[in-house]
Amino acid sequence: MMQYRQLGNTSIQVSRLCFGSLTISPLQAKLPLQEGVAVMKAAFSAGVNFVDTAELYNNYDIIGAAIVGIEKSIVISSKSYAYTFEDMRKSVEEACKGINRNYIDIFCLHEQLSRLTLRGHRPALDYLVQAKQDGIIRAIGVSTHTVEVVRAAALIDEIDIIHPLINYKGIGILDGDVSDMLAAIGFAKEMGKGIYAMKALAGGHLIKQAETAIQWVLKQQSIDSIAVGMQSLNEVNYNCKIFNNETIDPSLAAKVSQKQRRLLVEDWCQGCGCCVQHCPMQAISLISGKAVVDVDKCVLCGYCGAYCPEFCIKII
Repeated sequence: MMQYRQLGNTSIQVSRLCFGSLTISPLQAKLPLQEGVAVMKAAFSAGVNFVDTAELYNNYDIIGAAIVGIEKSIVISSKSYAYTFEDMRKSVEEACKGINRNYIDIFCLHEQLSRLTLRGHRPALDYLVQAKQDGIIRAIGVSTHTVEVVRAAALIDEIDIIHPLINYKGIGILDGDVSDMLAAIGFAKEMGKGIYAMKALAGGHLIKQAETAIQWVLKQQSIDSIAVGMQSLNEVNYNCKIFNNETIDPSLAAKVSQKQRRLLVEDWCQGCGCCVQHCPMQAISLISGKAVVDVDKCVLCGYCGAYCPEFCIKII
């Protein structure tokens, strides 16, 4: 059976498996509405009650349709890059409108890089504090790929939840190694923060060792939930079996592990550099006027594609 945990000092109870919705979004699989809804509903039927999304993912319509008619409460966490009070207000309002609710459970400052970026987003955080007081959101969070932000956010009273990158290889951690991130997460947990992890499979780099990789994160006692991207019924079935500690049929494991993804840069790339500027992993560079991907650094987040004016970057 699916296990549940309380997120830090909040009253929010979530499944240990969080549905990472980036994979069904236009940035990745770009699933048609009804197909995306079917995948999400399959996860809900298996006991998942937690969904991670973001303004950037542009998939509120799928989530809103998927939660219709669900008897149990589905916890939804979203994120925004907004750094002003007014822009964050608009982001939260858009999220509520998109999922057809008058509140959203968790709202995060998206992809914070350092103490300086946290400081620069203070006006946006001030809005989230007000929204929480007004009952528009239930908890305030921050997502990050850095050890520094986990430690800094742990000391900010207004932040309830931290969404850090962690996997057993340390792939994607920008300013340290696995032990550094685990120590920071442990410190944040001691400070009462709820922790839900991302990139347990390092954006697909660890897909061949998926069960080992997920089990490793599950054993970290400071982590309450793990967001895992799912874009098919097979992936939902596979991940739920891992989290429920059930035996996995070898044929199912083979179907999931054989699905390889990569970042494709089309031939019509104009070399504008927008993707380079917005890649959090610094995995893209311009060579001879074209974007070139360093596959060892890329975690297949797909964020670069959202900024490409020519629509020539995609995950396939």
